Amino acid sequence: MNPRIAYCTNVHAGETLATTIAQLERHATAVRAALGLTEPLGIGLWLSAAALEELATNDDARRLRDRLAALGLAVRTFNGFPYGNFHHERVKHDVYEPHWARPERYRYTRRLAELAPDLVPQGTAHVSISTLPLGWRQAFSNEGCGASVGLAAAQLTTLAGDLARVEAARGVRVTVDLEPEPGCLLDRSEHVVDLFEQCFRDEVSRRHLGVCHDVCHAAVMFERQAEVLAAYRKAGIGVHKVQVSAAVEADGSEASLEALASFVEPRYLHQTCVASRGAVQLFEDLPLALAARPRGTWRTHFHVPIFQTSIGPLRATQAEILECLAALGGDTPTLEVETYAWNVLPSALQPVSLASGIAQEVRWLAERVP
Repeated sequence: MNPRIAYCTNVHAGETLATTIAQLERHATAVRAALGLTEPLGIGLWLSAAALEELATNDDARRLRDRLAALGLAVRTFNGFPYGNFHHERVKHDVYEPHWARPERYRYTRRLAELAPDLVPQGTAHVSISTLPLGWRQAFSNEGCGASVGLAAAQLTTLAGDLARVEAARGVRVTVDLEPEPGCLLDRSEHVVDLFEQCFRDEVSRRHLGVCHDVCHAAVMFERQAEVLAAYRKAGIGVHKVQVSAAVEADGSEASLEALASFVEPRYLHQTCVASRGAVQLFEDLPLALAARPRGTWRTHFHVPIFQTSIGPLRATQAEILECLAALGGDTPTLEVETYAWNVLPSALQPVSLASGIAQEVRWLAERVP
């Protein structure tokens, strides 16, 4: 299997290090077995802030790497977006906290970067840590957007210097990659380009800061995948990871909206965009869109299995994944399957087992990426 392919372990609960390891022992090994792999299975490791604190030394990190290797797992990338308990009964807006104007976000990400060379397989030259796109837009507006953005950019610039020192000392280039998401301060490619052109123009920042492109997120915003990647390329912004994910699409008919209502659940935020006559209206959560009932084509931020093309009267945006892969061409970064919502999918979409569902996704992607 292509070593650039991994699946993101934020699908598993992992508030503590012991829980994280137990979940990997239970599920990740089963995914590897279902795929029939003899080589290591690539994972995108998520460590909560609490779990990360338990790795007090680099030796602790190396012991974890060796333990994962014994399980047939290899860390290819890191998800540094969720900070706290990503499997709490209600996550919603909490996943965007602490945002990038808060010192806790800087400390968490810096610590993850410092340990990264000891968590990836020996010989790894470059590893990506995805992170939130500064923060939820409304949170920044409430705190004075200009000052907060300036502080967030300053912390990221400082972090870029930290990452340069990690590379000089350890020989591993660690990049921290902003992941645009609907409703956040950076939710369109033009916002990312503006931020980099205004705040991250120096060589160190451009080497160690970049983008994690989430296919689902761009699709929900009705951005064309090829155009997004071309915009980053033209601006000299590195796309160091692509999160391979699919959204839910409804045609706006009553039957489709009735089906879409079955995706309402209390844990995660499901931003919804409705496109009509060239305009895109964003609702911060699916129930708000269903209450308003605007006309047009609907796309909802609900990561559904990437091998699905349709779900009853609904469609999945699998075609967006194929467009993204084609636009990458030979310049393929780490590809991370990130369907974290398996446990909250409508019952009709629940797999026989979590491992079998994840394995089917990984296999689907591997068949399209030689």
